[in-house]
Amino acid sequence: MNRKWWKEAVVYQIYPRSFNDSNDDGIGDLRGIIEKIDYIEDLGVDVIWLTPINESPNYDNGYDISDYKKIMKEFGTLNDFKSLLKEAKKRDIKIIIDLVMNHTSHKHIWFQNSKKELNKKNDYYIWKKQKPNNWKSFFSGPAWEYDEERDEYYLHLYSKEQPDLNWENEDVKNEFKKIINWWIDLGVSGFRLDAIHHLGKSQEFTDININDFDDESQLFAAPEYTHRKKVHELLNEFNEELFTPNNLMTVGEIGYADLDTAYNYTCEENKEVNMVVQFDHLKLPDFKGHNLDNFKKIQQNWYDKLFKNAWIAQYLENHDQPRSITKYGDANFRRESGTLLATMLLTLPGTPFIYQGQEIGMTNVDFDSIEDYDDIKTINKYWDLIETGYSEEDFFQKLKYKSRDNARTPMQWTAEKYAGFSNTKPWLKINPNYKKINVKSAQNDENSILETYKKLINLRKKYSNCLVYGSYKEISSGNNKYIYLRKSKTTKMKIILNFSDSEIELDQNISEDYKLVFNNYNNQVDHLCPYEAQILIKKI
Repeated sequence: MNRKWWKEAVVYQIYPRSFNDSNDDGIGDLRGIIEKIDYIEDLGVDVIWLTPINESPNYDNGYDISDYKKIMKEFGTLNDFKSLLKEAKKRDIKIIIDLVMNHTSHKHIWFQNSKKELNKKNDYYIWKKQKPNNWKSFFSGPAWEYDEERDEYYLHLYSKEQPDLNWENEDVKNEFKKIINWWIDLGVSGFRLDAIHHLGKSQEFTDININDFDDESQLFAAPEYTHRKKVHELLNEFNEELFTPNNLMTVGEIGYADLDTAYNYTCEENKEVNMVVQFDHLKLPDFKGHNLDNFKKIQQNWYDKLFKNAWIAQYLENHDQPRSITKYGDANFRRESGTLLATMLLTLPGTPFIYQGQEIGMTNVDFDSIEDYDDIKTINKYWDLIETGYSEEDFFQKLKYKSRDNARTPMQWTAEKYAGFSNTKPWLKINPNYKKINVKSAQNDENSILETYKKLINLRKKYSNCLVYGSYKEISSGNNKYIYLRKSKTTKMKIILNFSDSEIELDQNISEDYKLVFNNYNNQVDHLCPYEAQILIKKI
């Protein structure tokens, strides 16, 4: 397996709006990240991934970009970003940023010009005289919006404030080459390519034919606008000219893709992106019983298909997903299940991504009013349900758990007012459990989830030949156990995980000739405690 810096890296994802507020306006910013850079260094990560920091009117919290070469005013200035790059470099931390290429803001100058028909940029976007098909927005409603000025409809697979770019236009491609070069010259080390699988659209614009238009996995994967040949051609060109020559980390978000498709994006011979963000495991409601068995199959399939000539990002939560302890763990065993999930994340094959707050065990929020939410996807879905006769109670039962705001509540630094995030009321409500769950209290507890993440990151680096480049094989079945073997030429490591709130008997032969190097319990017994995680090592 070829050695690459981005395979060995541990990535820490920051959602700047919710990370740390340095100027007390209630919104996190770049200076706020600089204030916490020592905390990030102490965690032991190698890369910071920033969700969009570009100028934006914020209809979709930065994923609607109005200027790719300017910093969002709430986040600071270009000089602030340069300072962040400088401070990160001092600590051997690289920075990658989100690059949104499928769409822009409707306030971008390209779109404003595109509305004027007598303009060379009039086909930077996808315009039609009439709605040509039944395509639906991922954020609810039709994917076509009428524009009075141009007297035509434009395509928006996301919100109507996010018109899709027309990648059949060579000028669009050339614009993005300039943008990418501009950021590389500033000093970024890579890009997370947002919704990259949607760049190519069928030029016949035929109807999509799916069973359930409310099934996100079906809607995202419609072949009329997903994983088309055009996407692979574009990525190959960007890779050849920009990504590989600059030794960048490139992470492609490709939605609900099958393994063959994921391989096509990431295999070394195709030369497109380093790794992909897969959604397979997101379909699982938890890691219990049959669902855990399915997760094991997903991991084994990923390894068998991808890890000879390709790669993948491993993650349990991000800015779009529920908190992993709430979804996959157990509130009654928050520390134990949180450290169990950390053990798994940092020992599975692939590059691990940790989302801000995950390392201290932050949980989903319990908002009880739609007014408390900010997420456009959640709000649009709420009104869809209300208009079709559902009650507010129905909404909270159906969507509260899935709302993207679960992961976007401000970072919980201390037990002080506003959780130490700011000295003023934040843009989004703080999770009420901040007095118990915060960085300061975690730093004072050697057995906390935070301290466990640090130990595991160090362990991954110490045994990188095994935990990064070694082989993987699942060796357990049933009974809520997940046991797998990582193996290099000189080392074998067994990872033993109990995904239940009960004690489980452990076959004594499983640890024969192995030495225990980590577990999330202080006591050693002849069985697995609830949510216990063990890492065993054996020299070959």
